[in-house]
Amino acid sequence: MANKGRPGAIRKKKKGPTAGTGGHGRKALEGKGPTPKAEDRVYHKAYRAKQLAERSAAKRQGTAQRPAARGRRSADEVVTGRNSVVEALRAGVPAKALHVGVRIEMDDRVKESLKLAAERGIPVMETHKPELDRMTGDAVHQGLVLQIPPYEYADALELAEETVAKWKKGYIRNAPLLVALDGITDPRNLGAIIRSVSAFSGHGVIVPERRTVGMTASAWKTSAGAAVRVPVARAANLNNALKAFKEMGIFVLGLDAGGDVSLPGLQLAAEPICIVVGSEGKGLSRLVRENCDQIVSIPIDSAMESLNASMAVGISLYEVSRQRAAR
Repeated sequence: MANKGRPGAIRKKKKGPTAGTGGHGRKALEGKGPTPKAEDRVYHKAYRAKQLAERSAAKRQGTAQRPAARGRRSADEVVTGRNSVVEALRAGVPAKALHVGVRIEMDDRVKESLKLAAERGIPVMETHKPELDRMTGDAVHQGLVLQIPPYEYADALELAEETVAKWKKGYIRNAPLLVALDGITDPRNLGAIIRSVSAFSGHGVIVPERRTVGMTASAWKTSAGAAVRVPVARAANLNNALKAFKEMGIFVLGLDAGGDVSLPGLQLAAEPICIVVGSEGKGLSRLVRENCDQIVSIPIDSAMESLNASMAVGISLYEVSRQRAAR
Protein backbone atom coordinates (compact mmCIF):
# COMPACT_ATOMS: atom_id res chain seq x y z
CA MET A 1 0.00 0.00 0.00
CA ALA A 2 1.32 3.48 -0.87
CA ASN A 3 2.44 5.64 2.01
CA LYS A 4 0.13 8.60 2.22
CA GLY A 5 2.39 10.47 4.68
CA ARG A 6 1.61 12.08 7.98
CA PRO A 7 -1.65 13.98 8.26
CA GLY A 8 -1.05 17.73 8.13
CA ALA A 9 2.45 17.46 6.66
CA ILE A 10 3.40 20.07 4.09
CA ARG A 11 5.08 18.96 0.93
CA LYS A 12 8.22 21.00 0.13
CA LYS A 13 8.14 22.80 -3.15
CA LYS A 14 10.84 22.31 -5.70
CA LYS A 15 13.64 24.86 -5.80
CA GLY A 16 13.42 27.41 -8.53
CA PRO A 17 12.63 31.05 -9.29
CA THR A 18 10.10 32.73 -7.04
CA ALA A 19 7.91 35.77 -7.51
CA GLY A 20 9.83 38.99 -6.80
CA THR A 21 9.26 42.72 -6.82
CA GLY A 22 9.91 43.03 -10.50
CA GLY A 23 12.28 45.91 -9.84
CA HIS A 24 9.69 48.00 -8.03
CA GLY A 25 11.34 50.94 -6.25
CA ARG A 26 14.56 50.53 -8.21
CA LYS A 27 14.44 54.18 -9.19
CA ALA A 28 13.29 55.48 -5.84
CA LEU A 29 16.55 57.39 -5.51
CA GLU A 30 17.69 58.65 -8.87
CA GLY A 31 20.90 60.50 -9.48
CA LYS A 32 23.26 58.47 -7.29
CA GLY A 33 26.81 59.41 -8.06
CA PRO A 34 30.01 57.44 -7.54
CA THR A 35 30.69 56.06 -4.07
CA PRO A 36 32.89 58.54 -2.16
CA LYS A 37 36.33 57.49 -1.03
CA ALA A 38 36.56 55.96 2.42
CA GLU A 39 38.39 59.05 3.72
CA ASP A 40 35.45 61.25 2.66
CA ARG A 41 32.78 59.23 4.51
CA VAL A 42 32.28 60.83 7.92
CA TYR A 43 31.39 57.52 9.56
CA HIS A 44 34.42 55.59 8.22
CA LYS A 45 37.58 55.11 10.28
CA ALA A 46 39.64 56.34 7.32
CA TYR A 47 37.90 59.71 7.60
CA ARG A 48 38.99 60.03 11.22
CA ALA A 49 42.54 59.06 10.29
CA LYS A 50 42.60 61.72 7.59
CA GLN A 51 41.40 64.39 10.02
CA LEU A 52 44.10 63.46 12.53
CA ALA A 53 46.74 63.54 9.81
CA GLU A 54 45.62 67.01 8.69
CA ARG A 55 45.70 68.31 12.25
CA SER A 56 49.20 66.94 12.77
CA ALA A 57 50.33 68.53 9.52
CA ALA A 58 48.76 71.85 10.55
CA LYS A 59 50.63 71.76 13.85
CA ARG A 60 53.89 71.11 12.04
CA GLN A 61 53.20 74.00 9.66
CA GLY A 62 52.49 76.25 12.62
CA THR A 63 56.18 76.09 13.57
CA ALA A 64 57.20 77.48 10.19
CA GLN A 65 57.52 81.19 9.58
CA ARG A 66 54.96 81.27 6.75
CA PRO A 67 52.31 78.66 5.92
CA ALA A 68 51.43 77.55 2.43
CA ALA A 69 49.07 79.89 0.61
CA ARG A 70 46.21 77.36 0.55
CA GLY A 71 47.23 75.25 3.49
CA ARG A 72 44.83 76.41 6.21
CA ARG A 73 41.43 74.81 6.41
CA SER A 74 38.30 75.32 8.42
CA ALA A 75 36.50 72.48 10.18
CA ASP A 76 34.04 70.23 8.39
CA GLU A 77 30.45 71.37 8.26
CA VAL A 78 27.08 69.90 7.33
CA VAL A 79 23.92 71.58 6.06
CA THR A 80 20.80 69.94 7.48
CA GLY A 81 17.12 70.03 6.61
CA ARG A 82 15.38 69.89 3.26
CA ASN A 83 14.97 73.63 2.73
CA SER A 84 18.56 74.45 3.73
CA VAL A 85 20.04 71.66 1.63
CA VAL A 86 18.19 72.52 -1.56
CA GLU A 87 19.02 76.25 -1.13
CA ALA A 88 22.70 75.44 -0.61
CA LEU A 89 22.73 73.32 -3.76
CA ARG A 90 20.97 76.05 -5.73
CA ALA A 91 23.59 78.57 -4.57
CA GLY A 92 26.41 76.34 -5.74
CA VAL A 93 27.88 75.71 -2.29
CA PRO A 94 30.73 73.18 -2.67
CA ALA A 95 29.81 69.75 -1.31
CA LYS A 96 31.49 66.41 -0.71
CA ALA A 97 28.38 64.26 -0.53
CA LEU A 98 24.62 64.35 -0.20
CA HIS A 99 23.37 61.97 2.50
CA VAL A 100 19.79 60.79 1.98
CA GLY A 101 17.90 58.84 4.62
CA VAL A 102 16.97 55.23 3.85
CA ARG A 103 13.30 54.99 2.79
CA ILE A 104 12.98 58.76 2.88
CA GLU A 105 9.59 60.21 1.97
CA MET A 106 10.13 61.91 -1.37
CA ASP A 107 8.90 65.45 -1.95
CA ASP A 108 9.83 68.21 -4.40
CA ARG A 109 12.74 69.41 -2.25
CA VAL A 110 14.30 65.95 -2.06
CA LYS A 111 13.80 65.37 -5.78
CA GLU A 112 15.39 68.73 -6.66
CA SER A 113 18.28 68.07 -4.30
CA LEU A 114 18.95 64.73 -5.98
CA LYS A 115 18.70 66.32 -9.42
CA LEU A 116 21.11 69.15 -8.55
CA ALA A 117 23.56 66.75 -6.91
CA ALA A 118 23.52 64.53 -10.01
CA GLU A 119 24.11 67.52 -12.32
CA ARG A 120 27.09 68.65 -10.25
CA GLY A 121 28.54 65.17 -9.82
CA ILE A 122 28.08 65.17 -6.04
CA PRO A 123 28.00 61.61 -4.65
CA VAL A 124 24.61 60.62 -3.20
CA MET A 125 24.64 58.17 -0.30
CA GLU A 126 21.79 56.31 1.37
CA THR A 127 22.37 56.70 5.10
CA HIS A 128 20.48 55.21 8.02
CA LYS A 129 18.83 57.51 10.55
CA PRO A 130 21.21 56.75 13.46
CA GLU A 131 24.16 57.83 11.33
CA LEU A 132 22.36 61.00 10.19
CA ASP A 133 21.59 61.77 13.83
CA ARG A 134 25.25 61.33 14.72
CA MET A 135 26.38 63.60 11.89
CA THR A 136 23.99 66.41 12.76
CA GLY A 137 23.89 66.31 16.57
CA ASP A 138 20.84 68.20 17.80
CA ALA A 139 19.96 69.70 14.41
CA VAL A 140 16.81 68.57 12.59
CA HIS A 141 17.90 66.91 9.34
CA GLN A 142 14.57 65.60 7.91
CA GLY A 143 16.50 62.79 6.25
CA LEU A 144 18.70 65.10 4.16
CA VAL A 145 22.28 66.19 5.00
CA LEU A 146 24.79 67.94 2.76
CA GLN A 147 28.44 67.44 3.69
CA ILE A 148 30.56 70.57 3.08
CA PRO A 149 34.33 70.29 2.54
CA PRO A 150 36.66 72.51 4.59
CA TYR A 151 37.44 75.87 3.00
CA GLU A 152 41.03 76.38 1.94
CA TYR A 153 42.12 79.85 3.00
CA ALA A 154 44.81 81.90 1.31
CA ASP A 155 47.56 83.44 3.43
CA ALA A 156 46.94 87.15 4.05
CA LEU A 157 50.51 88.35 3.51
CA GLU A 158 51.04 86.24 0.41
CA LEU A 159 47.77 87.44 -1.08
CA ALA A 160 48.76 91.09 -0.52
CA GLU A 161 52.27 90.55 -1.89
CA GLU A 162 51.00 88.78 -5.01
CA THR A 163 48.37 91.47 -5.64
CA VAL A 164 50.90 94.32 -5.31
CA ALA A 165 53.37 92.50 -7.59
CA LYS A 166 50.72 91.92 -10.29
CA TRP A 167 49.68 95.58 -10.12
CA LYS A 168 53.24 96.85 -10.47
CA LYS A 169 53.84 94.55 -13.45
CA GLY A 170 50.64 95.71 -15.12
CA TYR A 171 48.82 92.40 -14.88
CA ILE A 172 45.91 94.09 -13.10
CA ARG A 173 44.73 97.60 -13.93
CA ASN A 174 43.40 98.87 -10.62
CA ALA A 175 45.50 99.36 -7.51
CA PRO A 176 45.20 96.63 -4.87
CA LEU A 177 41.91 96.80 -2.98
CA LEU A 178 41.46 94.57 0.08
CA VAL A 179 38.88 94.41 2.87
CA ALA A 180 39.79 93.24 6.37
CA LEU A 181 37.28 92.20 9.04
CA ASP A 182 37.80 93.08 12.71
CA GLY A 183 35.49 91.20 15.07
CA ILE A 184 32.84 90.24 12.51
CA THR A 185 31.06 87.08 13.66
CA ASP A 186 27.99 86.88 11.39
CA PRO A 187 28.67 84.65 8.34
CA ARG A 188 25.98 86.49 6.40
CA ASN A 189 27.98 89.69 6.79
CA LEU A 190 31.04 87.92 5.44
CA GLY A 191 29.10 86.58 2.47
CA ALA A 192 27.64 90.00 1.66
CA ILE A 193 31.08 91.62 1.94
CA ILE A 194 32.57 89.05 -0.44
CA ARG A 195 29.78 89.83 -2.87
CA SER A 196 30.51 93.58 -2.69
CA VAL A 197 34.26 93.01 -3.12
CA SER A 198 33.53 91.00 -6.26
CA ALA A 199 31.10 93.61 -7.59
CA PHE A 200 33.62 96.47 -7.26
CA SER A 201 36.74 94.68 -8.48
CA GLY A 202 38.32 94.06 -5.10
CA HIS A 203 41.15 91.57 -4.75
CA GLY A 204 40.43 89.75 -1.51
CA VAL A 205 38.99 89.60 2.00
CA ILE A 206 41.13 89.22 5.12
CA VAL A 207 39.83 87.55 8.29
CA PRO A 208 41.72 86.89 11.54
CA GLU A 209 42.19 83.31 12.70
CA ARG A 210 40.53 83.81 16.09
CA ARG A 211 37.26 85.26 17.36
CA THR A 212 35.89 85.93 13.91
CA VAL A 213 33.64 84.45 11.27
CA GLY A 214 34.83 81.82 8.80
CA MET A 215 33.68 80.51 5.44
CA THR A 216 30.59 78.56 6.46
CA ALA A 217 27.76 77.32 4.27
CA SER A 218 25.79 80.42 5.25
CA ALA A 219 28.61 82.67 4.04
CA TRP A 220 28.80 80.73 0.78
CA LYS A 221 25.06 81.11 0.21
CA THR A 222 25.01 84.83 0.99
CA SER A 223 27.91 85.48 -1.37
CA ALA A 224 25.71 84.17 -4.21
CA GLY A 225 28.68 82.50 -5.91
CA ALA A 226 31.10 85.41 -5.47
CA ALA A 227 33.20 83.34 -3.05
CA VAL A 228 34.39 81.34 -6.05
CA ARG A 229 35.96 84.49 -7.55
CA VAL A 230 37.17 86.37 -4.44
CA PRO A 231 39.85 84.75 -2.26
CA VAL A 232 39.37 84.81 1.51
CA ALA A 233 42.67 84.90 3.38
CA ARG A 234 43.46 84.34 7.05
CA ALA A 235 45.87 86.37 9.15
CA ALA A 236 47.36 84.85 12.30
CA ASN A 237 47.34 88.36 13.81
CA LEU A 238 45.35 91.10 12.11
CA ASN A 239 47.40 93.95 13.56
CA ASN A 240 50.67 92.44 12.40
CA ALA A 241 49.15 91.88 8.97
CA LEU A 242 48.07 95.53 8.74
CA LYS A 243 51.58 96.66 9.67
CA ALA A 244 52.99 94.42 6.94
CA PHE A 245 50.50 95.85 4.46
CA LYS A 246 51.71 99.36 5.18
CA GLU A 247 55.31 98.28 4.60
CA MET A 248 54.20 97.01 1.17
CA GLY A 249 52.78 100.45 0.35
CA ILE A 250 49.15 99.63 1.09
CA PHE A 251 47.23 102.33 2.96
CA VAL A 252 45.03 101.03 5.79
CA LEU A 253 41.68 102.80 6.13
CA GLY A 254 39.38 102.09 9.08
CA LEU A 255 35.62 102.60 8.85
CA ASP A 256 34.09 104.29 11.87
CA ALA A 257 31.30 106.77 12.54
CA GLY A 258 33.69 109.15 14.30
CA GLY A 259 36.26 109.27 11.53
CA ASP A 260 38.47 112.24 10.75
CA VAL A 261 37.91 111.89 6.98
CA SER A 262 34.55 111.84 5.24
CA LEU A 263 34.16 109.18 2.57
CA PRO A 264 33.35 111.63 -0.26
CA GLY A 265 36.52 113.55 0.63
CA LEU A 266 38.76 110.48 0.52
CA GLN A 267 41.96 111.29 -1.37
CA LEU A 268 43.56 107.85 -1.26
CA ALA A 269 41.01 106.06 -3.44
CA ALA A 270 43.43 105.58 -6.34
CA GLU A 271 46.19 104.20 -4.09
CA PRO A 272 46.58 100.59 -2.89
CA ILE A 273 44.25 100.39 0.11
CA CYS A 274 42.91 97.97 2.66
CA ILE A 275 39.55 98.90 4.18
CA VAL A 276 39.05 97.61 7.72
CA VAL A 277 35.55 97.24 9.13
CA GLY A 278 34.58 96.39 12.70
CA SER A 279 31.47 94.87 14.19
CA GLU A 280 28.28 96.91 14.29
CA GLY A 281 28.23 97.02 18.09
CA LYS A 282 31.88 97.45 19.10
CA GLY A 283 33.36 98.94 15.95
CA LEU A 284 37.11 98.86 15.43
CA SER A 285 39.28 97.55 18.25
CA ARG A 286 41.77 99.95 19.82
CA LEU A 287 44.91 98.37 18.35
CA VAL A 288 43.41 98.11 14.87
CA ARG A 289 42.39 101.76 15.03
CA GLU A 290 45.95 102.72 15.99
CA ASN A 291 47.31 100.84 12.97
CA CYS A 292 45.05 102.65 10.50
CA ASP A 293 46.46 105.47 8.36
CA GLN A 294 43.06 107.16 8.31
CA ILE A 295 39.68 106.67 9.98
CA VAL A 296 36.94 107.21 7.41
CA SER A 297 33.31 107.92 8.21
CA ILE A 298 30.23 107.58 6.00
CA PRO A 299 27.92 110.58 6.34
CA ILE A 300 24.32 109.62 7.09
CA ASP A 301 21.29 111.87 7.60
CA SER A 302 20.10 110.59 10.96
CA ALA A 303 22.23 110.25 14.09
CA MET A 304 19.81 107.54 15.27
CA GLU A 305 20.69 105.24 12.39
CA SER A 306 23.74 103.04 11.87
CA LEU A 307 25.01 100.84 9.07
CA ASN A 308 25.88 97.20 9.45
CA ALA A 309 29.31 96.00 8.39
CA SER A 310 28.40 94.66 4.96
CA MET A 311 26.43 97.79 4.03
CA ALA A 312 29.26 100.08 5.16
CA VAL A 313 31.76 98.11 3.09
CA GLY A 314 29.49 98.15 0.03
CA ILE A 315 29.07 101.94 0.18
CA SER A 316 32.80 102.46 0.69
CA LEU A 317 33.76 100.20 -2.19
CA TYR A 318 31.30 101.96 -4.47
CA GLU A 319 32.82 105.34 -3.65
CA VAL A 320 36.37 104.06 -4.16
CA SER A 321 35.35 102.52 -7.50
CA ARG A 322 33.61 105.75 -8.55
CA GLN A 323 36.63 107.89 -7.75
CA ARG A 324 38.99 105.51 -9.52
CA ALA A 325 36.82 105.53 -12.66
CA ALA A 326 36.71 109.34 -12.64
CA ARG A 327 40.52 109.68 -12.75
